[in-house]
Amino acid sequence: MQPHHRRRFPWNLDWNLLRTFMVVVEQRGISKAAEFLGLKQPTVSAALKRLEQAIDKTLIVRKPNEFTITRAGQALYTECATIFGTVSQIPAIVDEDNTDLRGHLTIAITSSVISEHFDDFLNRFSNTHPNVTYSFSVFESAEVESMVAQNRASFGICLLAKIPQNLNRMVLYREYFGLYCGARHPLFSARDIQPEDLAGDAFVAFQTEAQGGPLEAISMLRARLKLSHNWRGVSSSLNEIRRMIMANIGIGALPIHVAQQDVDAGHIRQLPPYEGLPLFSIYLISNPARRWSEAESTFLTAIEADLSRIGLDERTYGP
Repeated sequence: MQPHHRRRFPWNLDWNLLRTFMVVVEQRGISKAAEFLGLKQPTVSAALKRLEQAIDKTLIVRKPNEFTITRAGQALYTECATIFGTVSQIPAIVDEDNTDLRGHLTIAITSSVISEHFDDFLNRFSNTHPNVTYSFSVFESAEVESMVAQNRASFGICLLAKIPQNLNRMVLYREYFGLYCGARHPLFSARDIQPEDLAGDAFVAFQTEAQGGPLEAISMLRARLKLSHNWRGVSSSLNEIRRMIMANIGIGALPIHVAQQDVDAGHIRQLPPYEGLPLFSIYLISNPARRWSEAESTFLTAIEADLSRIGLDERTYGP
């Protein structure tokens, strides 16, 4: 039989402390967490101290220039994220009594997902179910995967560095990436450009181009072309990579179908090579352990059926 203080723990605990702790971990600091929550820093510090006293464990080591989550803190964060994901499903679950399909879909998505097939599907689904609402939040691909795994989002749309064992996935579409320079770059007005002309040139990169990242093939392409060894600009946002290319901070990679509008407008120019370009899959991911609302289940069934009718080649954008 559990000791009395453990049986009373869930009744005595202020559950708001768990939410605050989760934000502190995700924001990697007290001050950033306070800003995110709209609270004062001493309030967040006091909440963290109260939680540590309640469970009699040190959760975070807080020293000047150090922020370390203890083993107990890591375990508690995992549980907090699961609780948060469960609570976030409540509005959709209680809506299921209505005759018409109702509910809310939370979709975590990586930046600049552009797919006419997905947009067409959303149009048809929203017209068929006008009482379903949506929220799209933009994160890096690794964060999207984490949010779906923790049940903090209905679905995720992202790149995957490796296939997750605990999540279901389907290829939403594929896209080829090419290299581009801006109108201020010397190669922009060159009549004929050879791959060797790019040797030693400065470049800008996505954060996920690092070794082991989902866009690692782009860094391998740059290495073959012998561009500069070190990036001059980096971002997780496609729009900011695009900005740095046009500002001539460096050559950068963009999805070809996304970049085409800027090419047509004369803002950027595609550089060689034009064949054998990196090809990446954008996945729709879901958590099979999630308790699906009716709206979520209907959405997933509908998009699976829709994608099965469209060949992957048709959903591949590029050269």
